[in-house]
Amino acid sequence: MMRTVITSATLFLLTAGAVHAEPLTLAEALAKRAAGSRTLRIAAYDEQVAAENVLINRSGYLPRVDIQGGYTAQLEPQSVTTQFGSFETQEADYAFASLAITQTIYDFGRTESRYNRAEASREAARFGYKSREQDIFLQTVAAYFRILQEQKLLQAADEEVAQMTDHLRIARNLYEQGVVTRNDLLQAEVRLASSRQRRLETANRLENAWLDFNDQIDEPPESRQELVEQTKIDLAGLDKPAQEAVAMRAELQAQQKLLDAGEAEVRETRAGYYPELFAKAGLDYVENDKVREQTIYSATIGLKVNLFDGYATSARFRQAVKNRSRTAEQLRKMESDLALEYRIAVNDARVAKQRIAVTETSIRQGEENLRINRDRYQEQVGTATDVIDAQTLLTQIRTEHYRAIFDYEVALARVKRARGEL
Repeated sequence: MMRTVITSATLFLLTAGAVHAEPLTLAEALAKRAAGSRTLRIAAYDEQVAAENVLINRSGYLPRVDIQGGYTAQLEPQSVTTQFGSFETQEADYAFASLAITQTIYDFGRTESRYNRAEASREAARFGYKSREQDIFLQTVAAYFRILQEQKLLQAADEEVAQMTDHLRIARNLYEQGVVTRNDLLQAEVRLASSRQRRLETANRLENAWLDFNDQIDEPPESRQELVEQTKIDLAGLDKPAQEAVAMRAELQAQQKLLDAGEAEVRETRAGYYPELFAKAGLDYVENDKVREQTIYSATIGLKVNLFDGYATSARFRQAVKNRSRTAEQLRKMESDLALEYRIAVNDARVAKQRIAVTETSIRQGEENLRINRDRYQEQVGTATDVIDAQTLLTQIRTEHYRAIFDYEVALARVKRARGEL
């Protein structure tokens, strides 16, 4: 008895929680997805790593400071031999230290190109983050509307089960009255079982949709929030030319930044053929009581140039040119692909809107068709097959209508994604 009471109380609490669940808007769902997405966390690290690379390459504008020191122990001190005998020139054991400050004065733009390349790569990573954000938002929009669609389809399946249950009741009454054959009764029973099976399949799809959606927004698997159905994605300008519409896509901007980075790489590797002018200030100390000056201060203006490195500089330059060409080709391909994606999304949105208008009228016609056939069957003018066919047709029309509604919403979201506005 106690177990029954506890079970009943638990079911009541769960039911009450489901009934009073807070509504969840699409905007709130997207905010949750953004906050809990591991994909975006990884993309954020990519941007942070690129930002640190900018600091690394900016260091070329600043002087380099090196300091070192140590202690040396020798078996014998160094000495010189003269006609008057041998003389030690250093101590056997001595400490030493040095400080050097080196500044590049001019390197034909090598440092500047390296810095610009890092800066462009950081911008590409920033646009890459935005692109990934748009992708996961589109996934969440599709999951959100999938639940709303499956809920409507489950409602249609429930209505079909109720209609077929009522038809079975009518067929059974007519059979018991001897008006119809047993075939009508068996047909109604089989059709009811088929409707119940389809309802189970729809309920299963709805359950899986909830599991996927909750996983995306980082909610417990059993969470069942009330989704707001009146979620219209406002979008105008579907007639905008494709090339213009996708111009602000984050992927295109990221690819353009990668092309800028490729240009900077070409300039950097080309500068490898030219010399580097530098300045250096140093302080060197060697512990040695045999000499008067143990600390030496120095200043140097120098020119450094590579005469031969096994053709590595030439190979790096050719590689940079080919990388730049490849990036430019990828940019042109991406522009074409994204324009196609936009055109397809716009076309799907327009067709889905037309489907909605067509199916709205068809539903009213299907309901009237079912009513007429049910009346005809009860009056022994029509057949059981006519009733079943009319019910099947009505369910099919409702299914197409609900799918058209949510296909339209998702298509509009795809249009916004194609334009980089989601």
